[in-house]
Amino acid sequence: MRHRKKGRKLNRTAAHRRALSANLAAALFERESIKTTLAKAKEVRPLAERLITLAKRGDLAARRRVLRVVRDRKLVYKLFNQIAPRFVDRPGGYTRIVHLGHRAGDGAPMAVLQLVEAKAEEG
Repeated sequence: MRHRKKGRKLNRTAAHRRALSANLAAALFERESIKTTLAKAKEVRPLAERLITLAKRGDLAARRRVLRVVRDRKLVYKLFNQIAPRFVDRPGGYTRIVHLGHRAGDGAPMAVLQLVEAKAEEG
């Protein structure tokens, strides 16, 4: 039974899920918009929002907590100095998920996960 169990398994092991989430969050911060499956977008969204909230704090402890997930120091620098300042007045809801329809190969529902104040571009 899965009573009170959060999250999707995405047909992966726990370590693979953590790596996938970290890589998708890093790609989101790098490009500000990523195209992925709807399930992955819904799974990564809370992580990305939590990391942006930490970056808004801006202290050393928050930077170290973000570095545990996003291993690239340049991306963490961009998150703290370019992305987080844009959301200072916003209390949450830094990302949006835009449904795109179904993928041609396997029919998987696709979506674009993007930062709210980013340019409206795909993928």
